[in-house]
Amino acid sequence: MSGYTQRVRDSILPLSVAGTLPDAFAEWSFTENTIDHEAPIETCQLCGQQELRYHFEIGNAYTNGRLWVGSHCILQFDVAVLEDGRRLSPTDAKRHLTKLTQKMQMEFCIRALEQLARSEDNPILSGALDYYRRKKKLTPKYAAVVFWKLQAFNIDHHPSFFQVELRRAQHVEDLRQMPTSRVHRFWSALSTSQRRKAVELGHQPPTG
Repeated sequence: MSGYTQRVRDSILPLSVAGTLPDAFAEWSFTENTIDHEAPIETCQLCGQQELRYHFEIGNAYTNGRLWVGSHCILQFDVAVLEDGRRLSPTDAKRHLTKLTQKMQMEFCIRALEQLARSEDNPILSGALDYYRRKKKLTPKYAAVVFWKLQAFNIDHHPSFFQVELRRAQHVEDLRQMPTSRVHRFWSALSTSQRRKAVELGHQPPTG
């Protein structure tokens, strides 16, 4: 038996009624409780994987046992993910967990913007927060200011969690006219296609 499998057995069996892994996992389901630790600092209580940022709680219906795990373990060991009392298929379960992760990412972005808005009485920052709450994205102009201020005030944030709006012609034109140094402020928030568009508009990718 591999060390990995032994870790899983040692974690799940003492909290289960069944004495074998397949039967034990049948007793468990995802509780819908999640935690964003805001940094990859936690460990999966099932398999021992380290450097997890997001925890998902699973519970045992018979023993009331609880474990905080990574979403990968829920899918790998076929832990039940329920919706309105119905067990989701593996594909739908993965989609559900992805949506919950995205929700945590968005909430983290909003907290960062709220902290930013509190740090400075600036109508642009409050406007950016309002826009993000409504659209779930930032315009290029808002992004340039927001990322500048987040860095200036040393506010913890993850650039790739933010999304930039580039569907409207005005937003594309704003990006075209923006100095490349400002575009670099939020380059990590741009999607691959948006980075290609930025290059087409005359902006070179940041170096280093």
